[in-house]
This record gives sequence, C-alpha cells and structure tokens, in this order.
Amino acid sequence: MRYTRLAHVLALCVGLLAMAASAQEIEDHKSYPGTGDRTLRIISTADLEVFEPYILAFQEDRPDLTVDYTVASSIELYRAIRGGGVYDLALSSAMDLQLQLANDGFARSYRSTQTDALPEWARWRDLIFAFTAESAVVILSVDSLQGAPLPLTRQELILLLREHPERFLGKVGTYDLRESGLGYLFATQEARSTDAYWRLSEVMGRLDPLLYCCSGQMVDDVISGRLVLAYNVLGSYAAERLAGETGGKVQIVRMQDFANVMLRTAIIPATAQEVEAAGALIDGLLELGLRDDPGDWPLPPLRQTGEVSSAGFGPIRLGPALMIYLDPLNRRAFLDEWENAMEQDTDPR
Repeated sequence: MRYTRLAHVLALCVGLLAMAASAQEIEDHKSYPGTGDRTLRIISTADLEVFEPYILAFQEDRPDLTVDYTVASSIELYRAIRGGGVYDLALSSAMDLQLQLANDGFARSYRSTQTDALPEWARWRDLIFAFTAESAVVILSVDSLQGAPLPLTRQELILLLREHPERFLGKVGTYDLRESGLGYLFATQEARSTDAYWRLSEVMGRLDPLLYCCSGQMVDDVISGRLVLAYNVLGSYAAERLAGETGGKVQIVRMQDFANVMLRTAIIPATAQEVEAAGALIDGLLELGLRDDPGDWPLPPLRQTGEVSSAGFGPIRLGPALMIYLDPLNRRAFLDEWENAMEQDTDPR
C-alpha cells in the first residue's frame, strides 16, 4: 500500500513539473525557418530585436537549421529548464541561476577551441560559458535634474532623491527582486560590495517605486515619461533603445563608486536534442564575445567593459560563490530586508 501511494505521489510530482514547464510565461517568440527539417530550440532572456542579428548570422553558415527562439524572464527560463522543458540552448542574464542549473545536473558538457579560449572567470566546468560582459547603469530624465549635476555615485544619487522627492515620487523604477533573476543577482552583488546599496534602497522605498521584471520595460518607461529614473538597468539595452530616440532628454549614467558587470551565459540543457547545432551556435557567440572591436553587434564583447574596466571594476566571476544567495534561507532573509526597505509609506516627508 505504501509503495502504491508513493507511486501516486511521484506521478503527481512529475505531472506538476510538466504543467509548470508548459505553463511558463513567454514574453516573445519567433521561428526562423531553415531549408531542412531540423530545429534548434533556444530559450533566452535577450529580446528578439537584440538577438536577431546573431540568429541571422548563424543561419548564413547553417541555412538548413530552423531556429525557434523563445524570450522569457530569467526566472521563467530557470523554471523551464529545471522543469524538464525541451530546449537545445538556454541563454540568460542571470548567471547565478545558470550556474545553479549547471551545478545541479541540468546542463550538458561541451568543449571546443572557442570554449578553451575563454578566460577562467568566463566559464565553469565545460558546462556554462559567458559571451558578453554588460554593466548595470542608471538612466534618468535630464529634466528631472533641473540644472543639477548628474549623480555619479550612489551617495550623490541618494542626496538628489532626498532633497527633491517631489520630482521622483512614483517615477523611480527598479527590479522586483522576487520576479527578476537578474535584478536579484545585481542586488546581492551590490549589497556585498557597498553599504550604500541599502541606504539607496530605503530612500527609493519612500518614493513609491515601480517594480519591474526586465531592463527593456524600464528603459521604455523612461523614454515615454512614465519614469524619470531607472536603477540598475542593462547598459547594452539602454544604449540600443536610446540611440537616436530621445534627443538627449534621457542620460545614461555609470556609477563611479561601484559598477555591476554581468556576464550573459549559455548552457546546453540536459534535455537538448540538437546538441551539435547548439555547440556550433555557442562557438559563434564566443567568437564574437572574444572580439577586440565591438563593431555593430548589439551586445558588448567580454573584453569591452569600457568605463567600468578603466575604473577598476571587473565582471562578476562564474563560480560557486554565486550560489550563496540562492540558498533558500539566505534568499528569504535577503528578500525580507529588501521588502522592508522598498515597501514603505509612500509619503516622502
């Protein structure tokens, strides 16, 4: 009787996992037809307009392959792969969640001349590979400054928000750490590196901030005027969206006291069916990632961290330390403190 009951429980768990994988929230999807009958299935956090040039370049060399591209948040991507979703390649900005998947057996090993060329901090156990280095930035409406200088450090940003709350009430955006894997990664890394993170969070929390899952949405809302400031968005997305659109009314600011530099990473999920094709696309991404000249590609290479590198800030390294804040107790404690800071009385006085 116990074994029958256990079998029912196991069947229920398998069913729930399958339901979770099938019910994932998709942000965008597009199929790029090839001439053959094989399909490379990709799940990614990179927006279609950002990643499409890489797909088209890949198909120039592999025209036989259809590429099926699904855009999801980093949390949804993690849940999909962990829940048994069938994808050949998973590309994510949340490098800690990717590392957790690789560590827990949800990624296939892959090795090539291109992966061997990666520096140690940009790969881990032939399971996970970085192909971009992207810094977190602040974007803000120039009109909100009303002639004041740009805040170049967190302390300067704190003073600006404290002294002029009426300009920012209800118009500050940042990540919802409960829903955004990238936002959680940025927050935990920043909290480890600078005490100013919690002070800034408390100040923003008194301004009725709007919380987001994704960088692109925050950038769009600053452009539209819904926000006047967005904190910790991806610099690559900000530059791409702001190019030629705002007439200089929106400014990208890289904090000079500390800068998060995220590595966008690739893994081949354990469920992959087109392993060879997935490896070929990884090699193409790494060839671009290791380029010295950024060129016209939307995503920056590993070696091109610009002002961040010159200021002495390096990228977040791939390694077991990334998983410290994924421990359930550590995660709950961090989110409790974040919620206390961000969900306050909205009266800024």
